[in-house]
Amino acid sequence: MEKLKFVAEYELRASPKMLFPYISTASGLSQWFASKVNTLPEQRFDFQWDNESHIARQVSMRQNKGVRFEFLDTAENGSDNNYVDFRVDQSELTQSTFLRVTDYSSTTDEDELKDLWDGLMDKLKEIVGS
Repeated sequence: MEKLKFVAEYELRASPKMLFPYISTASGLSQWFASKVNTLPEQRFDFQWDNESHIARQVSMRQNKGVRFEFLDTAENGSDNNYVDFRVDQSELTQSTFLRVTDYSSTTDEDELKDLWDGLMDKLKEIVGS
């Protein structure tokens, strides 16, 4: 199955420390990313969209820097799962905070993904007062 790696960067007026809980915790993610997010044992999260459950494992996390969720059972051979990766960068020059999103999934329509992420980021910006 063909997959697309979509990468976009968004500027947010929030410190990395303030932004990080919104990309790394179930309660933060459920405010803007999914309709509901539950924490499961073994670094796993249950993301719910349109009343469908999608189990992901948190495969990496660096405090105030970034987090990656790999969605289980989204690859035919188990080695090419879909994932979403959030990275927080702060410009030393301007002190601006940027959130880089990498969405690796079966959705191959780049325009559709851009519209989706632009909408999600508008929601997140509203929450953090950006």
